[in-house]
Amino acid sequence: MEEIVAIAGFFTTVIVVTLGFPLVRSWSKRREMEPPKILFQLEERLTRMETTIDAMAVEIERISEGQRFVTKLMSEREPTKALPPDRS
Repeated sequence: MEEIVAIAGFFTTVIVVTLGFPLVRSWSKRREMEPPKILFQLEERLTRMETTIDAMAVEIERISEGQRFVTKLMSEREPTKALPPDRS
């Protein structure tokens, strides 16, 4: 009886090692090849940041144009005469 258990144990070990080793190896290679989820999250975040920065750059350019326009208007304007002091 002990001989049958030993033989069954031996063949079970051989079968597990023969089938298990390639399975574990392929699973670990697949895990190494797939990018971590944090990279996807980081890429999403960088895309949102890029969009936001582009929008901010457009708004800053509009503000700058407005300031240049006002400065040009003020420099072209004739100097006004000084008003007399208020006597109230």
